This record gives sequence, structure tokens and C-alpha cells, in this order.
Amino acid sequence: IAFSGRLGENMVEVKAALHVHSTYSDGELSVREIRELFLNAGCSLVCMADHADAFDSAKLRDYGDECRDLSDARIRLLPGLEFGCRGRMHIVGYGVEQILHSDDPVEVIDAIAGAGGVSVIAHPAPEHLDSIPSLGRLPDGIEVWNSKYDGSAAPRPAVFELVQRLRERKPDLLAFYGLDLHWRRQFRGLLNHVWLQGEDEAAVLESLRTGRFCGAVKRLRLPSDGRLPSRLLGEFAVRNARALRLRGLVQRLKKWSGPLGRALPAPVKSHLRRFF
Repeated sequence: IAFSGRLGENMVEVKAALHVHSTYSDGELSVREIRELFLNAGCSLVCMADHADAFDSAKLRDYGDECRDLSDARIRLLPGLEFGCRGRMHIVGYGVEQILHSDDPVEVIDAIAGAGGVSVIAHPAPEHLDSIPSLGRLPDGIEVWNSKYDGSAAPRPAVFELVQRLRERKPDLLAFYGLDLHWRRQFRGLLNHVWLQGEDEAAVLESLRTGRFCGAVKRLRLPSDGRLPSRLLGEFAVRNARALRLRGLVQRLKKWSGPLGRALPAPVKSHLRRFF
């Protein structure tokens, strides 16, 4: 499975990491450390998504400058922001470098489009699966697999099903695959393959906007239109349910341990973050 569009001439395929946080907001890694981490993983593109509420105008300017200063022929770091909206909805604006003074999802989607960015509703909560269809304007995409929230084993089939329902209204709406990377020891196996026609930021955003990408976990390739065989969705349902049960057990143990849980050594917490 590749993607739902057609390959044009002179396109280059690159490995990419989407939805990455740095020390500019609540990540453990600096932008320079992120560059080295993903270079070593064979990536040529990292799409950043630091939390917008961590910035003022000066800090935002430094963020964009550092991403570009650390970009070269080997790897590009694309600045971007994640906006918190009402109802705990989060929307990533890839390629966006401006502060928005609204928590209304539709206004945020409009502003991202106006800034030339790509809007993606990130890690939709269960209640969002009902509220997203009622939005007056839909985003460019939905994050169908967020390995921080969904885990490394499998995504939730319900989010893929939501994308197919939304595509009846907006046929070019896309399925995105994001790491939501915050921690040094976090799972990093969910990457993307992106087909670029050009080397600048506009080329990256055009490929994200038009679905010239696919999610990649080991040998599995997941399409940008989010259409998966029912057999695979069934396997995802089983794996995701198993992972949720394990996560629930860990959370109950943590609650039961009380102060002891909060006193876990940092290396142990870091190790657990590879999975949760």
C-alpha cells in the first residue's frame, strides 16, 4: 500500500517523522538532539508540532530560525504548532508559525489554511469521534494512529472508520500517522514515507496536503486515504484492546502505589515511556 494519489516525475521518496515536540514546549529533546536522533534513524524530514501555548512572538521566531538553521541537504526540520481547542481537541498546524487567539476548532482550521499550513486533528478522544463530523469546516486530516496515545501495537479502527465517513463529505481528507514524540526513550517506530517534488518547505506541505505519503511500521505500509482491509482492521482491534488492558493495569498499579509510584526513579519512568 502506498498512497491514494499518483507519482509525478522527479519525485523523491524520503523517510519522515511527524508530530514531534522539543524543549521549546514540553519535549525532553532539543531541536538539535531531534535532528541527530532522526538522522541516525535514516530520516530526511521531521515535522515539528510544539505546543502553541508555550510561545510568545520572540520565542516563536527563535523556533523557526533554529529549525531552518539546522536543516541541510541531509535533513529538513519543518516548524509547526499544536493548538489546544475547546473540548480537549488538539489540532496540529504543520508549517504554521503564528500564534492564534482562538480555541474554536473551526477558526483554528481556517487560520491554519490561511497561513498555508496543513491542519490535522491530533489523537482524537472517543468523544471527538461524534463531534468532529459536526464541525462547520473539516481539517486536512485526522491523526488515525498516534503512537503516544494509541500505543505502539496498533491504532483504533474507529478512527479509520471516522475518516471514511468524513471523506464522503470531504473526499480529499487524509489519514495521518504521528509519533507525538516527547521523550528520549519513547517508541519511535511509527514513521512515514513522503514523496516530494522539490526540496523546500512548500514542497513538503504540498505532499502532506495532497496525500503523497504513507505511514510505516516495520514492513507495514498504511495509506494516506486511510482505507484498510477489514482483516487488518480486525487485527488492529484485537491488538489495541490488548494494549489498552495492559495500560489500564499499569495505571491501576500506579494509583494503588500512591507516593511510591511518584517516587519511581527517572530511568524507570523513561523506560516505561517507551511503551506508554
